[in-house]
Amino acid sequence: MKSIIATTSTIESFMKHTTEVMISAEEIDQKLDILAEQINAHYADSDRLLMVGLLKGSVVFMADLCRRIKGHVEIDFMSVSSYGNAMTSSRDVKILKDVQSEIQGRDVLIVEDLIDSGNTLNKVREMLLIREPKSLALCTLLDKPERREVNVPVDFIGFTIPDEFIVGYGIDYAEQYRNLPYIARVVPLED
Repeated sequence: MKSIIATTSTIESFMKHTTEVMISAEEIDQKLDILAEQINAHYADSDRLLMVGLLKGSVVFMADLCRRIKGHVEIDFMSVSSYGNAMTSSRDVKILKDVQSEIQGRDVLIVEDLIDSGNTLNKVREMLLIREPKSLALCTLLDKPERREVNVPVDFIGFTIPDEFIVGYGIDYAEQYRNLPYIARVVPLED
């Protein structure tokens, strides 16, 4: 697959960089099948699974994953922010949109694109646990354990990756690259 090169002349807010494929679309598709199999087994007796995706990054992952889940599935979304337009997460987690579905007494699966520091997920878990779900689990496509500041229990992990800035498959850099069908690392270019 080709890399994408962005320069300050093409996208003003970006540093000069290129992207390199880290995880192919085919590898993601295979991992989705494995995750769905694990989730289906875990929730085999659940009649009201609620999948809560964290906007915007989880949308592509959640859409592909929920189509593989058997039984009755409801979806909802939360919008939280800890990045803004920066390449590194901040500790300031802002809840921009809350779930609208009833949580109490339900099996809830948080679906996230990427876990690094754990600060965002910890805040989301705290908010949802207060609402007394029957169970609360976490599924992430990508995990960066090297960056962990808060120990967040993760039940379903797609890929464990090194501490590199990545984009694609729903994950952005300043709202760009979400539409890539693969995960790519962002590589700064020297002047």
